[in-house]
Amino acid sequence: MKATAQEARAPGRPLNIEAFLLEVADAVNTTLDLDTLLHRVAELIRTPTGYDVFAILLLNEKTQELRVRFHYGHPDEVAERLRIKVGTGVTGRAAERREAVLVNDVASVPDYIDTGVGVRSELAVPLIVKNRLIGIIDVASRRPRAFTDEHRRLLTVVASRIAVAIENARLYTRVARQAKSLALLFDIGRELTSILDLDHLLKVVADRVAGIIDYQMFSILLVDDARTKLQHRFSLRFNESIQLKHDIPLDRGLVGWAATHKQAVLAPDVTKDARYIPLNPETRSELCVPLVYKGEAIGVLDLEHTRKGFFTEDHVRTISTLAAQVAIAIENARLYERVSREEQRLERDLSMARQLQMHLLPSMAPVLVNAEMAARFAPARAIGGDLYDFIPYSRGRIAIAVGDVSGKGAPAAIYAALVSGFLRSHSPSEPCSPEMLTLINRSLIGRPIEAQFVSMVFAVWSDKSRKIQIANSGLPRPIHCRDGNVTTIEATGLPLGLFPEVSYEPIDMQAKAGDVFVFFSDGPIDAANAKGELFGRAGIIDAVTRTCRRSAEEIADAIFNGAAEHAGGAEAFDDQTIVVLKVL
Repeated sequence: MKATAQEARAPGRPLNIEAFLLEVADAVNTTLDLDTLLHRVAELIRTPTGYDVFAILLLNEKTQELRVRFHYGHPDEVAERLRIKVGTGVTGRAAERREAVLVNDVASVPDYIDTGVGVRSELAVPLIVKNRLIGIIDVASRRPRAFTDEHRRLLTVVASRIAVAIENARLYTRVARQAKSLALLFDIGRELTSILDLDHLLKVVADRVAGIIDYQMFSILLVDDARTKLQHRFSLRFNESIQLKHDIPLDRGLVGWAATHKQAVLAPDVTKDARYIPLNPETRSELCVPLVYKGEAIGVLDLEHTRKGFFTEDHVRTISTLAAQVAIAIENARLYERVSREEQRLERDLSMARQLQMHLLPSMAPVLVNAEMAARFAPARAIGGDLYDFIPYSRGRIAIAVGDVSGKGAPAAIYAALVSGFLRSHSPSEPCSPEMLTLINRSLIGRPIEAQFVSMVFAVWSDKSRKIQIANSGLPRPIHCRDGNVTTIEATGLPLGLFPEVSYEPIDMQAKAGDVFVFFSDGPIDAANAKGELFGRAGIIDAVTRTCRRSAEEIADAIFNGAAEHAGGAEAFDDQTIVVLKVL
């Protein structure tokens, strides 16, 4: 920052030392803005010294160089480029000795650094905080012998206060900058973790890092599944996206070292680092930061620049903080990719399973002389655990099975297929209703599957005699409607596959024209609306009562549609199966 001539005007009256010191104390204690502080210091020191040229130089401890932070009187382009080694020139000697250096005639200084403004005398005073040199106050005049020992003592006294104020302002600036960086990193991290497309995520990471560090080359490398090498997943060269095909073994290069040791690598000059692999001849400095997730390195952020020493320790801290968020975001995106692929595969499998299940169910109801039949089936999920079947017996008889397997989804569907297989395998002997349930129970007990069982109604209809025999193993009791009056068929029993020795009682009924028999799983009963109210057995009875004089298809539709309308679009809780037999 450069002061104006008006701000550095010469004093117009004798100096009051006590008032001057109080003014210095007030100036340095009332601001934490470094530029404002240095401006005030320059203005105050002008009064007792009457300088023509003024500068405050701050020390770079790493390079041991003094750089101009604030000046008046030097050419701007000179002050911007000026780097003074400790021990060189008047200011460098003051820094090395850690004491004020007064030169009455700069012509007597062999290594004097001339900035071309006609300086003849100079006074350099060190700024020291807690025994640590932080910089130099330098005043100069175009007149020889412009400064005295009194000036040296005065500036030495005020320098300690000024040094503390400068250090406090620098600390405040660093803290404010860090707070701003952390807030920015937090916003970036929140944005990154919301992106689930990996390719888009890596591009956003590159864009956000560019907003923090003006890199020229950037790459994200990810560790392969075998954890033997790093693969380039995204790369930029001078803002152009490129494809890099070569992989880097984990034990080679700066990026390999960063991934293997899970530590950031800062290379101010890559030509002097034996680990560097010369892939890009323009690179001079490089920063590699590992991406660590749950203690494992999953990749590396790699930044490069054509200028030596471009990256700093501040860059290391900033990118290391961001890298933790990037690693989480990458793992989230990769997990989403895996889940998405698995879901697509599962959807294909479920679609095929649904088609297979539909093929296992009867394609149509059997055509009878004295009765008509209809069936409806809707799984709660892609595939379900309900089943029904029509099995032809001899002498004009037809067996009807309606079953409900415990559980839902794929496990229930597989178990239902097993039960269907037992039904078909036992049907050649044409067992009566209770015998079929007993046979299936024994078959399931012989192949026990934990927590799996099936409830089933099995009925045998004799089309010639219009007789029906019904046995039940835990399914909701069937409904019989005659002349518009609906009654419950009291057929009950224990589910199949739980107990080894179970017997079932048959119920034999003589049907007459117009009778309706309805067999159903508990899905229609459990159909619930948004208020949690069930369609229930009452809903089924009402539907049958209203439509009992219609066809079997219309009765089945009335029950099925009634349950759906009652649910009002709510997701079905359970599989729904209905079989209707209407006597002609």
